[in-house]
Amino acid sequence: MSYNQQETSSVLNTLESLSNEAIAKISAASLSSTLNAIDTEYLGRKGSITGLLRRIGELPKDERPGFGQKVNAVKDKILQLIASKRQELEIIESENKLKEETIDVTLPGRYYRIGRKHPLTSVMNETSNIFIGMGYEIVDGPEAEHYNYNFETLNYPTDHPAMDAQMSFYITNDIILRTQTTALQGHVMERRKPPFRICTIGRCFRLDDIDATHSHTFHQVDCFTIDEGIRMSDLKGTLTQFSAEMFGEDTQVRFRPDYFPFVEPGAEWAISCFVCKGEGCGLCKGSGWIELGGAGMIHPNILNRFGYDTERYSGFAFGMGIERITMLKHGIDDLRLFLENDIRFLRMF
Repeated sequence: MSYNQQETSSVLNTLESLSNEAIAKISAASLSSTLNAIDTEYLGRKGSITGLLRRIGELPKDERPGFGQKVNAVKDKILQLIASKRQELEIIESENKLKEETIDVTLPGRYYRIGRKHPLTSVMNETSNIFIGMGYEIVDGPEAEHYNYNFETLNYPTDHPAMDAQMSFYITNDIILRTQTTALQGHVMERRKPPFRICTIGRCFRLDDIDATHSHTFHQVDCFTIDEGIRMSDLKGTLTQFSAEMFGEDTQVRFRPDYFPFVEPGAEWAISCFVCKGEGCGLCKGSGWIELGGAGMIHPNILNRFGYDTERYSGFAFGMGIERITMLKHGIDDLRLFLENDIRFLRMF
Protein backbone atom coordinates (compact mmCIF):
# COMPACT_ATOMS: atom_id res chain seq x y z
CA MET A 1 0.00 0.00 0.00
CA SER A 2 1.40 3.39 -0.98
CA TYR A 3 1.84 6.25 1.49
CA ASN A 4 -1.21 8.08 0.13
CA GLN A 5 -3.27 4.93 0.36
CA GLN A 6 -2.24 4.54 4.00
CA GLU A 7 -3.26 8.14 4.80
CA THR A 8 -6.60 7.69 3.03
CA SER A 9 -7.29 4.49 4.90
CA SER A 10 -6.40 6.08 8.26
CA VAL A 11 -8.64 9.10 7.77
CA LEU A 12 -11.55 6.95 6.57
CA ASN A 13 -11.15 4.61 9.51
CA THR A 14 -11.17 7.59 11.87
CA LEU A 15 -14.36 8.91 10.26
CA GLU A 16 -16.06 5.52 10.57
CA SER A 17 -14.93 5.13 14.18
CA LEU A 18 -16.19 8.57 15.18
CA SER A 19 -19.47 7.97 13.35
CA ASN A 20 -20.10 4.68 15.16
CA GLU A 21 -19.10 6.25 18.47
CA ALA A 22 -21.48 9.20 18.03
CA ILE A 23 -24.37 6.94 16.93
CA ALA A 24 -23.88 4.75 20.03
CA LYS A 25 -23.89 7.78 22.36
CA ILE A 26 -27.02 9.20 20.70
CA SER A 27 -28.81 5.89 21.14
CA ALA A 28 -27.86 5.73 24.83
CA ALA A 29 -28.71 9.38 25.62
CA SER A 30 -31.53 9.87 28.15
CA LEU A 31 -31.51 13.68 28.46
CA SER A 32 -31.80 16.53 25.99
CA SER A 33 -28.79 18.14 27.61
CA THR A 34 -26.74 15.02 26.79
CA LEU A 35 -27.74 15.34 23.12
CA ASN A 36 -26.61 18.94 23.13
CA ALA A 37 -23.24 17.85 24.46
CA ILE A 38 -22.92 15.13 21.77
CA ASP A 39 -23.79 17.64 19.06
CA THR A 40 -21.04 19.97 20.28
CA GLU A 41 -18.51 17.15 20.76
CA TYR A 42 -18.79 15.79 17.20
CA LEU A 43 -20.35 18.48 15.03
CA GLY A 44 -19.44 21.73 16.78
CA ARG A 45 -16.90 24.21 15.43
CA LYS A 46 -14.17 22.30 17.23
CA GLY A 47 -15.95 18.93 17.03
CA SER A 48 -14.02 15.78 16.19
CA ILE A 49 -15.92 14.95 12.95
CA THR A 50 -15.84 18.58 11.81
CA GLY A 51 -12.11 18.51 12.45
CA LEU A 52 -11.61 15.74 9.89
CA LEU A 53 -12.30 18.26 7.15
CA ARG A 54 -9.02 19.90 8.12
CA ARG A 55 -7.22 16.62 7.22
CA ILE A 56 -8.34 16.67 3.60
CA GLY A 57 -4.94 18.03 2.69
CA GLU A 58 -3.42 14.70 3.70
CA LEU A 59 -5.34 12.91 0.90
CA PRO A 60 -4.61 12.68 -2.80
CA LYS A 61 -6.27 15.46 -4.77
CA ASP A 62 -8.54 13.10 -6.67
CA GLU A 63 -9.88 11.58 -3.40
CA ARG A 64 -10.55 14.83 -1.57
CA PRO A 65 -14.03 15.58 -3.04
CA GLY A 66 -15.24 12.08 -2.29
CA PHE A 67 -13.93 12.27 1.29
CA GLY A 68 -15.63 15.62 1.85
CA GLN A 69 -18.92 14.11 0.68
CA LYS A 70 -18.50 11.20 3.09
CA VAL A 71 -17.85 13.54 6.01
CA ASN A 72 -20.91 15.63 5.17
CA ALA A 73 -23.01 12.49 4.81
CA VAL A 74 -21.91 11.33 8.28
CA LYS A 75 -22.71 14.80 9.70
CA ASP A 76 -26.17 14.75 8.12
CA LYS A 77 -26.86 11.27 9.48
CA ILE A 78 -25.79 12.25 13.00
CA LEU A 79 -27.89 15.44 12.83
CA GLN A 80 -30.95 13.42 11.81
CA LEU A 81 -30.40 10.93 14.63
CA ILE A 82 -29.96 13.74 17.17
CA ALA A 83 -33.15 15.47 15.97
CA SER A 84 -35.13 12.25 16.12
CA LYS A 85 -33.76 11.37 19.57
CA ARG A 86 -34.39 14.90 20.85
CA GLN A 87 -38.04 14.75 19.79
CA GLU A 88 -38.38 11.42 21.62
CA LEU A 89 -36.71 12.72 24.78
CA GLU A 90 -38.70 15.97 24.82
CA ILE A 91 -41.94 13.97 24.92
CA ILE A 92 -40.62 11.84 27.80
CA GLU A 93 -39.25 14.86 29.70
CA SER A 94 -42.50 16.77 29.22
CA GLU A 95 -44.51 13.88 30.61
CA ASN A 96 -42.15 13.56 33.59
CA LYS A 97 -42.37 17.29 34.29
CA LEU A 98 -46.15 17.19 34.23
CA LYS A 99 -46.10 14.30 36.68
CA GLU A 100 -43.73 16.17 39.01
CA GLU A 101 -45.77 19.37 38.87
CA THR A 102 -49.15 17.75 39.22
CA ILE A 103 -51.40 19.78 41.53
CA ASP A 104 -53.88 18.03 43.76
CA VAL A 105 -56.82 20.41 43.50
CA THR A 106 -58.53 18.64 46.43
CA LEU A 107 -55.84 19.88 48.89
CA PRO A 108 -56.72 22.93 51.01
CA GLY A 109 -55.17 26.21 49.92
CA ARG A 110 -51.93 27.39 51.49
CA TYR A 111 -52.05 30.28 53.92
CA TYR A 112 -49.87 33.15 52.79
CA ARG A 113 -48.83 35.44 55.61
CA ILE A 114 -49.02 39.10 54.73
CA GLY A 115 -47.51 42.06 56.51
CA ARG A 116 -49.59 43.99 59.00
CA LYS A 117 -49.26 47.36 60.61
CA HIS A 118 -47.67 47.53 64.03
CA PRO A 119 -50.37 48.17 66.68
CA LEU A 120 -48.78 51.51 67.55
CA THR A 121 -48.79 52.54 63.90
CA SER A 122 -52.46 51.61 63.58
CA VAL A 123 -53.43 53.69 66.62
CA MET A 124 -51.32 56.64 65.43
CA ASN A 125 -53.05 56.51 62.05
CA GLU A 126 -56.47 56.26 63.69
CA THR A 127 -55.65 59.18 65.98
CA SER A 128 -54.46 61.31 63.04
CA ASN A 129 -57.62 60.58 61.08
CA ILE A 130 -59.84 61.57 64.01
CA PHE A 131 -58.13 64.94 64.47
CA ILE A 132 -57.95 65.61 60.74
CA GLY A 133 -61.71 65.08 60.72
CA MET A 134 -61.98 67.81 63.36
CA GLY A 135 -59.99 70.27 61.25
CA TYR A 136 -56.53 69.77 62.72
CA GLU A 137 -53.35 70.02 60.67
CA ILE A 138 -50.80 67.25 61.26
CA VAL A 139 -47.33 68.75 61.75
CA ASP A 140 -44.06 66.95 62.49
CA GLY A 141 -41.48 68.32 64.88
CA PRO A 142 -37.80 67.52 65.41
CA GLU A 143 -36.84 64.68 67.73
CA ALA A 144 -33.50 66.33 68.49
CA GLU A 145 -34.84 69.48 70.11
CA HIS A 146 -33.34 72.69 71.46
CA TYR A 147 -33.49 72.99 75.23
CA ASN A 148 -35.44 76.26 74.96
CA TYR A 149 -38.29 74.78 72.90
CA ASN A 150 -38.50 71.71 75.11
CA PHE A 151 -38.69 73.67 78.38
CA GLU A 152 -38.26 77.46 78.45
CA THR A 153 -40.84 78.43 75.82
CA LEU A 154 -43.33 76.15 77.63
CA ASN A 155 -43.15 78.25 80.81
CA TYR A 156 -41.17 75.75 82.87
CA PRO A 157 -39.71 77.32 86.02
CA THR A 158 -35.91 77.11 86.10
CA ASP A 159 -36.08 74.78 89.13
CA HIS A 160 -38.74 72.46 87.71
CA PRO A 161 -37.80 68.76 88.20
CA ALA A 162 -38.46 67.99 84.50
CA MET A 163 -35.52 70.21 83.58
CA ASP A 164 -33.10 68.03 85.51
CA ALA A 165 -30.37 66.57 83.29
CA GLN A 166 -31.32 63.12 84.54
CA MET A 167 -34.73 63.42 82.85
CA SER A 168 -33.34 63.77 79.32
CA PHE A 169 -30.79 62.49 76.82
CA TYR A 170 -28.44 65.38 76.10
CA ILE A 171 -26.66 65.55 72.74
CA THR A 172 -24.96 68.86 73.54
CA ASN A 173 -25.49 71.37 76.32
CA ASP A 174 -28.32 72.91 74.29
CA ILE A 175 -29.67 70.00 72.22
CA ILE A 176 -31.61 67.13 73.77
CA LEU A 177 -33.85 64.34 72.58
CA ARG A 178 -37.27 65.85 73.16
CA THR A 179 -39.08 64.66 76.27
CA GLN A 180 -42.51 65.71 74.97
CA THR A 181 -44.17 66.51 71.64
CA THR A 182 -45.48 69.71 73.29
CA ALA A 183 -42.12 71.21 72.27
CA LEU A 184 -43.61 71.81 68.81
CA GLN A 185 -45.73 74.67 70.19
CA GLY A 186 -42.85 77.14 70.15
CA HIS A 187 -41.89 76.34 66.56
CA VAL A 188 -45.43 76.94 65.35
CA MET A 189 -46.18 80.04 67.42
CA GLU A 190 -43.05 81.90 66.36
CA ARG A 191 -43.88 81.38 62.66
CA ARG A 192 -47.67 81.64 62.52
CA LYS A 193 -50.45 83.91 63.59
CA PRO A 194 -53.79 82.60 64.87
CA PRO A 195 -56.10 80.98 64.15
CA PHE A 196 -54.69 77.45 63.83
CA ARG A 197 -55.31 73.91 65.01
CA ILE A 198 -52.21 71.77 65.20
CA CYS A 199 -51.77 68.08 65.96
CA THR A 200 -48.39 66.35 66.20
CA ILE A 201 -47.59 62.69 66.84
CA GLY A 202 -44.12 61.29 67.34
CA ARG A 203 -41.44 59.71 69.47
CA CYS A 204 -40.25 61.12 72.76
CA PHE A 205 -37.34 60.10 74.96
CA ARG A 206 -36.73 60.15 78.69
CA LEU A 207 -34.01 58.64 80.80
CA ASP A 208 -36.24 56.05 82.42
CA ASP A 209 -35.95 52.45 83.51
CA ILE A 210 -37.75 49.93 81.32
CA ASP A 211 -40.58 48.01 82.95
CA ALA A 212 -44.17 47.04 82.18
CA THR A 213 -45.34 50.68 82.11
CA HIS A 214 -42.18 52.72 81.37
CA SER A 215 -39.66 52.99 78.55
CA HIS A 216 -36.89 55.36 77.47
CA THR A 217 -38.67 55.66 74.08
CA PHE A 218 -42.40 56.24 73.71
CA HIS A 219 -44.93 58.05 71.51
CA GLN A 220 -47.15 61.03 72.23
CA VAL A 221 -49.93 62.91 70.49
CA ASP A 222 -50.15 66.61 71.29
CA CYS A 223 -52.77 69.05 70.03
CA PHE A 224 -53.20 72.78 70.52
CA THR A 225 -55.63 75.37 69.22
CA ILE A 226 -55.42 79.17 69.31
CA ASP A 227 -58.19 81.45 68.11
CA GLU A 228 -60.52 84.16 69.31
CA GLY A 229 -62.95 83.13 72.02
CA ILE A 230 -61.51 79.67 72.77
CA ARG A 231 -62.84 78.40 76.09
CA MET A 232 -62.51 75.42 78.38
CA SER A 233 -65.79 74.09 77.02
CA ASP A 234 -64.17 73.87 73.56
CA LEU A 235 -61.42 71.72 75.03
CA LYS A 236 -63.94 69.44 76.70
CA GLY A 237 -65.97 69.15 73.51
CA THR A 238 -62.86 68.24 71.50
CA LEU A 239 -61.77 65.53 73.93
CA THR A 240 -65.31 64.19 74.22
CA GLN A 241 -65.49 63.84 70.44
CA PHE A 242 -62.07 62.17 70.27
CA SER A 243 -62.93 59.74 73.07
CA ALA A 244 -66.22 58.79 71.45
CA GLU A 245 -64.54 58.01 68.12
CA MET A 246 -61.61 56.16 69.68
CA PHE A 247 -63.34 54.22 72.48
CA GLY A 248 -67.07 54.27 71.74
CA GLU A 249 -69.95 56.72 71.43
CA ASP A 250 -71.07 56.40 75.07
CA THR A 251 -67.63 57.33 76.47
CA GLN A 252 -67.73 60.15 79.03
CA VAL A 253 -64.92 62.60 79.83
CA ARG A 254 -63.89 63.78 83.29
CA PHE A 255 -61.66 66.71 84.21
CA ARG A 256 -59.86 67.13 87.54
CA PRO A 257 -57.55 70.03 88.44
CA ASP A 258 -53.84 69.35 87.81
CA TYR A 259 -50.68 71.36 87.25
CA PHE A 260 -48.70 71.66 84.03
CA PRO A 261 -46.39 74.66 83.46
CA PHE A 262 -47.73 75.38 79.98
CA VAL A 263 -51.45 75.54 80.81
CA GLU A 264 -53.60 77.57 83.21
CA PRO A 265 -55.97 76.24 84.36
CA GLY A 266 -54.65 72.73 83.95
CA ALA A 267 -56.48 69.44 84.23
CA GLU A 268 -55.95 65.70 84.21
CA TRP A 269 -58.52 64.22 81.90
CA ALA A 270 -59.95 60.73 82.05
CA ILE A 271 -62.58 58.70 80.23
CA SER A 272 -65.26 56.43 81.58
CA CYS A 273 -64.14 52.80 81.44
CA PHE A 274 -65.26 51.36 78.11
CA VAL A 275 -65.15 47.82 79.48
CA CYS A 276 -67.31 48.08 82.59
CA LYS A 277 -69.14 51.28 81.53
CA GLY A 278 -68.19 52.97 84.81
CA GLU A 279 -69.21 50.11 87.10
CA GLY A 280 -65.66 49.29 88.14
CA CYS A 281 -63.39 46.50 86.85
CA GLY A 282 -59.78 45.38 86.72
CA LEU A 283 -58.92 47.70 83.84
CA CYS A 284 -60.05 50.84 85.65
CA LYS A 285 -58.98 49.44 89.04
CA GLY A 286 -62.54 49.65 90.31
CA SER A 287 -62.84 53.41 89.82
CA GLY A 288 -64.90 53.40 86.65
CA TRP A 289 -62.46 55.94 85.09
CA ILE A 290 -59.25 55.66 83.06
CA GLU A 291 -56.73 58.51 83.07
CA LEU A 292 -55.50 59.42 79.58
CA GLY A 293 -53.47 62.62 79.77
CA GLY A 294 -53.08 66.25 80.65
CA ALA A 295 -54.91 69.27 79.24
CA GLY A 296 -55.75 72.89 79.88
CA MET A 297 -55.89 76.43 78.56
CA ILE A 298 -52.56 77.62 77.11
CA HIS A 299 -50.80 79.75 79.71
CA PRO A 300 -50.94 83.53 79.02
CA ASN A 301 -47.16 83.70 79.57
CA ILE A 302 -46.67 81.54 76.47
CA LEU A 303 -49.06 83.63 74.38
CA ASN A 304 -47.32 86.84 75.50
CA ARG A 305 -43.90 85.36 74.73
CA PHE A 306 -44.83 85.07 71.05
CA GLY A 307 -46.57 88.42 70.84
CA TYR A 308 -50.17 87.18 70.87
CA ASP A 309 -52.74 89.58 72.26
CA THR A 310 -54.15 87.72 75.28
CA GLU A 311 -57.16 90.03 75.32
CA ARG A 312 -58.05 88.76 71.87
CA TYR A 313 -56.65 85.25 71.59
CA SER A 314 -56.82 82.20 73.81
CA GLY A 315 -56.20 78.55 73.26
CA PHE A 316 -56.12 75.08 74.71
CA ALA A 317 -53.64 72.19 74.57
CA PHE A 318 -53.70 68.54 75.52
CA GLY A 319 -51.53 65.47 75.15
CA MET A 320 -51.61 61.73 75.71
CA GLY A 321 -49.49 58.64 75.20
CA ILE A 322 -50.02 56.45 72.13
CA GLU A 323 -48.79 53.37 74.01
CA ARG A 324 -51.38 53.91 76.73
CA ILE A 325 -54.23 54.22 74.22
CA THR A 326 -53.06 51.08 72.42
CA MET A 327 -52.73 49.12 75.67
CA LEU A 328 -56.23 50.11 76.69
CA LYS A 329 -57.82 49.32 73.32
CA HIS A 330 -56.23 45.88 73.05
CA GLY A 331 -55.94 44.82 76.69
CA ILE A 332 -52.11 44.78 76.66
CA ASP A 333 -50.55 44.78 80.12
CA ASP A 334 -46.84 45.17 79.27
CA LEU A 335 -45.47 48.10 77.29
CA ARG A 336 -42.26 46.22 76.49
CA LEU A 337 -44.14 44.02 74.01
CA PHE A 338 -44.34 46.94 71.58
CA LEU A 339 -40.55 47.11 71.17
CA GLU A 340 -39.48 43.45 71.41
CA ASN A 341 -40.57 42.50 67.85
CA ASP A 342 -41.95 39.16 69.00
CA ILE A 343 -43.69 37.86 65.88
CA ARG A 344 -46.21 35.95 67.99
CA PHE A 345 -47.36 39.20 69.56
CA LEU A 346 -47.43 41.17 66.31
CA ARG A 347 -49.50 38.50 64.53
CA MET A 348 -52.32 39.17 66.99
CA PHE A 349 -53.12 42.49 65.29
